[in-house]
Order: sequence, then structure tokens, then C-alpha cells
Amino acid sequence: MITGGDGALGPAVVQAFVAAGAVCHLPIRGASPPTRAPDPGLRRTGGVDLTDEKAVEAYYAGLPSLAASVHLAGSYRGLPIAETSRSDLEGMLLLNLATAFLCCREAIKSMRKSGGGRIVNVGARVSEVPIGGAAAYTVSKAAVAALTRALAVEVKADGILVNAVLPSIIDTPANRAAMPNADPARWPKPEEIARAVLWLASPENRLTSGALIPVYGNA
Repeated sequence: MITGGDGALGPAVVQAFVAAGAVCHLPIRGASPPTRAPDPGLRRTGGVDLTDEKAVEAYYAGLPSLAASVHLAGSYRGLPIAETSRSDLEGMLLLNLATAFLCCREAIKSMRKSGGGRIVNVGARVSEVPIGGAAAYTVSKAAVAALTRALAVEVKADGILVNAVLPSIIDTPANRAAMPNADPARWPKPEEIARAVLWLASPENRLTSGALIPVYGNA
């Protein structure tokens, strides 16, 4: 299961999993999945609001046995602290922390029934190396890191490994347009991050849990 499959990082992660032979279940927020050519490696479900607790519960309840649950969904909003409202903070916590929390919780319920699995969250470099002008975002991603570590301890005996990747600015068309004077050659590529996510979620990862993996190279 991969959230945020249609986001900036999502397509590269989905492609990596499908290429590895996985069947990927993709929740889509819209009322119905986009019309696309049939793909035996993809199962899209429309109308899934990941901020809605009941919707997340229902979605996971309808999934088959899960080998991995990968949570890419999230958002960025950078504002100086003096211009950041309580609503801005709550929005970052809802979109980044609450969605990951709900998906982790439901994935763990499912994986306990099947004897184990892998969970991968997406944090951010700013939780380890803070920057100015994005306090609400930083706090929300630091919370995702804390959630990852806490769950890794809690579900260790269940055979569930929980980790997170910490990207910096990802090399996407949107980020290049937003920062035309930056050097995108220093930014991690979606395909590079996808390889790290795939390994953490794969059966090859037999020991690593509670790790916050830096995926920002020389950025």
C-alpha cells in the first residue's frame, strides 16, 4: 500500500515497487480513480481521504494481507514564525503527522494478523537539520520521526519493521520552478529516494527498524 502515489515522489516509488514485482494499492483522494490503461501491478481506490479516520479504517479493512505500507502523503508550507497561524500549524500536523499516524495504526492491525510486515514513513531533513522559515512544517516532520521510532519499539515483537526516510529538497519540476536560482544537481532525485524506500519495505530488510535514513546526499 502506497499513499501519495500521485505526488511528487509517488510515481517513482510506485514504479520501483511494480518493477520489483509488487502489487501496489493506491488510495486516491478524488471521488474516483483517474482513467488509465489497466496495469496488473496497480490497484487504485478513489474517494479515500487520509485525514478522515473512518475512511482510513475502511480502506485498510478492505485490503488483502499487506507486506508493506508506505506513507508518502504530506504537504509543505513554509512561513516565518511571526506569520504562522495556529491554523497553519494544525494543517501541517494534520497532513503530515495525522495521515501517517492513521495509516501506521491500521497497517499494524493488518500486519499483526499476517505475522509481520514493513512500514516506511517520509520525514524530512529539516527535523534533523532545521532551517528558518518553516517551523510548522519542521515540527510536523519531527513528529513523524518520533512516531516512527516509537512504533518500531512497540511492534518489534510482532515482526513489523518501521523506518522513515528523510529527504531534503527533492529534484522535481515544481521545486525547480519555485527555486530557479538553486542548484538542483545537489538535490536527491525521486528515483534515488525510491530505491531506499523499496529496500526498507522489502524482505531483504530483516533487521533495520526505528531508523531515520538520510536521503539527501550532498544537498
